Amino acid sequence: MADLFPPFPPDNGEPRRRGLKSVPLRVLVPNVITLVALCLGLSAIRLGIEGKLELAVVAILAAAILDGVDGRVARLLKGTSRFGAELDSLADFVNFGVAPALLMYTFTLDGLRSVGWIVALVYAVAAALRLARFNVMLDDPSRPEWMKNYFVGMPAPAGALCALLPVYFHLLGLPTRNFAGLIAVFMLVIAFLMVSKTPTWSGKTLGQRIPREWVLPLFVACVLVVGLLASYTFEVLSVITIAYLALIPVGVLSYRRNLQRQPPAAAAATSTTVEAAAASPPADDRA
Repeated sequence: MADLFPPFPPDNGEPRRRGLKSVPLRVLVPNVITLVALCLGLSAIRLGIEGKLELAVVAILAAAILDGVDGRVARLLKGTSRFGAELDSLADFVNFGVAPALLMYTFTLDGLRSVGWIVALVYAVAAALRLARFNVMLDDPSRPEWMKNYFVGMPAPAGALCALLPVYFHLLGLPTRNFAGLIAVFMLVIAFLMVSKTPTWSGKTLGQRIPREWVLPLFVACVLVVGLLASYTFEVLSVITIAYLALIPVGVLSYRRNLQRQPPAAAAATSTTVEAAAASPPADDRA
């Protein structure tokens, strides 16, 4: 048999196969978190179709929490990558664009027939446009440091949690299903806020250094919030959502005050940053 199938060495001119380059674990961890969030968003769609609204809302809330974690974990571990940034954007579109739109449609917008479906489409497309604009503006070096405390428009996770406000009220016993027309208008307002240039406070640069005397009270406050959220989930979500919407004008006024404090030349350059960012290439980082 050895004579029939003799082994032969490869030709000297034949290129040898390269071994696959290993990927560091610190790069995989943030992507795993993003995939878990994506699974939660997809599960929320199924739960909404089955009428399990409580679990669907909790799944979207958990996806929003993980969305705030994966990017910070990636930067902490120095595991940012172009692949992770693209995966994060696609997961955000499903979790905060498609899932809330379908959940609200099965909740009450289906009673408006084609009009309700159009509202759901407008919301989902607005979330996609919001995420696309965020990607091209990410880590823009021309933005002043103080502008990092503000988003341009309502972020997609906040938009999703705000759009679900009628569901919170329904789970608290209010007959919100009887007001499909008002809910459709509310969804369109949230969609407009996501694609608008309305500055909303982000707090990205807040709390990078915590005074030592505030550490223990901060721990107690975190435990209190988690306890309230676990025991009175929809009451807390309703209060947080209403407070967030009410504070949007405060964020706009704060943004304008900071803009007026700049020298005229710097203010003019800053005002053109948002328009110029739309033509910038996407950044190689996560949201």
